[in-house]
Amino acid sequence: MSIEDRRSGRGGRGSVLPTEAQRANRTQGAARGDYCRTTRDVQVSVRSFFLADQSQPEENHFVWAYRVKIENQGSLPVQLLRRTWQITDARGRTQHVHGAGVVGEQPLLEPGESFEYTSGTPLDTPSGFMVGAYHMVIPSSGENFDVAIPAFSLDSPHQDSRIH
Repeated sequence: MSIEDRRSGRGGRGSVLPTEAQRANRTQGAARGDYCRTTRDVQVSVRSFFLADQSQPEENHFVWAYRVKIENQGSLPVQLLRRTWQITDARGRTQHVHGAGVVGEQPLLEPGESFEYTSGTPLDTPSGFMVGAYHMVIPSSGENFDVAIPAFSLDSPHQDSRIH
């Protein structure tokens, strides 16, 4: 199951966070290694980080953090209401995770605004991948729509080779 952390510009500090070095290597917007997808003028960028200090490979416990940036590139405000994730491990087992908002928030994004947060997930295999959707609404009209979260890989140095 995914671990949602309160690590945004507006949240507190959770237990699954990238290291200081990983945070220092991040850049604004989509950077090399980011996975990006735009749906209806909402761009979602994701970057994952293997957390060696929270993983125990000898016990088949592997942990990743992922940083998400959601940008409203459209002309109308949009609000994130819910999220849906599919988390698949190296054996092909898939977990489905559904919930309200992200990191305890349902951010309203005005045109040109963005929202960032960090969360994480554990697996019992050394690799996997995630994909999902944010369920959004246009407050002025009440129109609901889904924004695709791009599939992104969860790679660790403990896997035989990169397969994602």
